[in-house]
Amino acid sequence: MILVVLCVVVGALELYAGRQSKHQAAAFVRRVDELNEQVTKQNSVLVTVGEQLSAELSRVKRDVLPALDSRLRDNTSQVEELAALVHRADEYLRTQAGRLHELEQQRVTLAALRRKLAEVETSVRAVAEAGARTGERGAGGADVEAALARLAELERDGAGMLELQRTLTRTLEDVEDIVAELLAFTESELDEAVTATLEARPRGGRDGTSVNVVGRLWTRDGRLEDILAEVYERCLEANRLRIRFRTTDKPNGLPADDAPERRRYFLAGQRPEDLGGVFTALLISTGADLPPGGGPASLARGRPGERVLPPGVTPEPPPEDEAALKALLRALYESSGAVAQIGPLLAVRSRDEFLCAVLTPPQSLELESDGVFWDPAAAAVRLRRLPSHQLWDLSLWAAGS
Repeated sequence: MILVVLCVVVGALELYAGRQSKHQAAAFVRRVDELNEQVTKQNSVLVTVGEQLSAELSRVKRDVLPALDSRLRDNTSQVEELAALVHRADEYLRTQAGRLHELEQQRVTLAALRRKLAEVETSVRAVAEAGARTGERGAGGADVEAALARLAELERDGAGMLELQRTLTRTLEDVEDIVAELLAFTESELDEAVTATLEARPRGGRDGTSVNVVGRLWTRDGRLEDILAEVYERCLEANRLRIRFRTTDKPNGLPADDAPERRRYFLAGQRPEDLGGVFTALLISTGADLPPGGGPASLARGRPGERVLPPGVTPEPPPEDEAALKALLRALYESSGAVAQIGPLLAVRSRDEFLCAVLTPPQSLELESDGVFWDPAAAAVRLRRLPSHQLWDLSLWAAGS
C-alpha cells in the first residue's frame, strides 16, 4: 500500500511538473513572439528612417552641394576682388603718406627761407635808412629799392606757396580719410563674405553691417554746409544708423570753389521699411505741434488741440530720435535751399516752402532716375504729387518753432 501511495504521489508530481513545464514553455514562446514582433517593428522603423536619410542625402548631393560650391566660387572671386582693391588702396595710401612727408619737408624749407628773407630784408632796410640819413641816394639807393621790391615779391610768393601747400595738405587729409573709410568698409565686407561662405548662408548683413540705406545732403548756402552735416550725422546716430562710407562731389560745369558740395552717405544698421514707419511716426508727432488750423489736414493727426501744461509743470523732453530729427528740420529751414534724405525720408527746403515725405522704394528710384534729389524746386513739385498720407508741409511749424 505504501508503495502504491508513493507511486500515485510520484505520478501526481510528475503530472504537475509536466503541466508547469508546458505553461512555462507556452509563456516563453509567447515572450519570444512578442520580442520578435517588436524587433520587426523597430526594423521597419529603421528601414523607413534609412530611406528618409538616403533621400535627404540624395537631395543634398543633388541640390545643396552644387549651390554651395557655386556660392563658394562666387564668394572666392569677390574676396579676391576686394583683396586686390585693399592692396591698391594700401599702395595709394603709402604713396600719399610719402607725398605728405615731402610736403612737410618743403614746408620746413619754406619756413627757413622766409626767416632768412626776413633777416635780409631787415639788414637791407637798415642800410637804406642809413643811406637816406647821409643823403646818398644815387645808383646804390635805386639798387636798394629794387632789392626791397624783389624781397617783397618773394615774400608774397612764399605766402602764396604756403597757402597752396596748406590747401594741398587739407586735400590730401580728406583723401586719406576717404581711403581709411574705404579700407574699413572693404575689411568688413571681406569679413562678411568669409563668414557667409564658412556658414553656408547667403550674404545678408546678419550683424547689421551691410549697406542698405542711402542718404543725401545738399544746401545752397555754403556757410551752412558744415553745420548741416554735423546735425545730419547726429540725426543718423540717433536713429541707430552707421555711416559705412561717404562721398562728396560737385555738379558738372561749376568751379570747385563756387559749387555747393553734394554729400552722399551709405548707411547700415536699419532696414528701409523699418525706417519708413519710424519717420512716419516722428513726422506725425512733429506735425501735431502745429496750432489748430495752422496746417493741412494731414498734420492734424496725433495730439488734438493746443497742449497747455499747468504752471510749474516741466514738459518731458522728447525722445532722442525725435529731438535729432526736429533739430535737422530746423537747420534745413534756415537755408534758402536744401535737400536731405535718410533712406525713405526726404526733406526739401525751397525758397517758398518746406516739405517732408516718406517715400516707397519705387518712388525713390523714380526721383533718383529723374535727377531731382539735388534740385529743391523740382523736388518740391514732385513731392506735391504724392498722396496726402505721405506728405507733410512743415513750413508753418518751422517758421513758428
